Amino acid sequence: MSAYTALVTAGYRAQARDAATLFFTFAFPLVFLVVFGLIFSGQDVQETGRPYISYIAPGVLAWGVANAAVFGIAFTLMQWRRDDLLRLIRMTPTRLPTVLAARYVLALGVGLAQAMVFISVSLLPGFGLELHVRWPMAVPVLVLGITAFLGIGVIIGTYADTPEAVAAVANCLMVPMAFLSGSFLPLDMMPPWLQTLSHALPLRYLNDAVAASLVGRGGWEEIAVGCGVLVAFTLVLGAVALRTFRWSSRS
Repeated sequence: MSAYTALVTAGYRAQARDAATLFFTFAFPLVFLVVFGLIFSGQDVQETGRPYISYIAPGVLAWGVANAAVFGIAFTLMQWRRDDLLRLIRMTPTRLPTVLAARYVLALGVGLAQAMVFISVSLLPGFGLELHVRWPMAVPVLVLGITAFLGIGVIIGTYADTPEAVAAVANCLMVPMAFLSGSFLPLDMMPPWLQTLSHALPLRYLNDAVAASLVGRGGWEEIAVGCGVLVAFTLVLGAVALRTFRWSSRS
């Protein structure tokens, strides 16, 4: 427990001192919200008649939270391994689950704070997001989403040995996934084969569950399916991450 507390405290202090990274973690999703919100202001999706904001806000929020989870732990693990901090931690009684649990708590804090800021901005008159009565369900959905994408970040941080490699691999994964999962454009506007392909992507289920919770674009079935699939992805990605984890670049 003392090791866990020390890792959480050190991680929190490091994040709080890195003002630039902290700023862009929160600002990046808001930039997409502003851009797409201005482009599609007052317009409805022809296929469904719903306002674009009901597609844009949940999708961008889900992508922003998932993106922060992936990049946050991937960069940290890469840096710690490159600086031999992980090797030093391994020489203590601290176990790998303790290290990952400390990063997990920090990722949850950042992700939920992101969501609060993002939704607050989306509710402003210029955007006009209207929350559904089920909006509190977005909290457990986002927690499951952060958990699943944290596994992806651990795998990337295990194999990437430089900041450039982390950025390249994570962006190559997360940016196409955002488009294919409906984070930036409604899936209803995409060809049927792309809609079918999106079912293989965890972000699709996070988007659907967040949208059903936040704006009522879907029902309890979408929330239940999304949560179930995210749990499945968490188990698979977590097993791969634990199996392939490297404490040192030399091992």
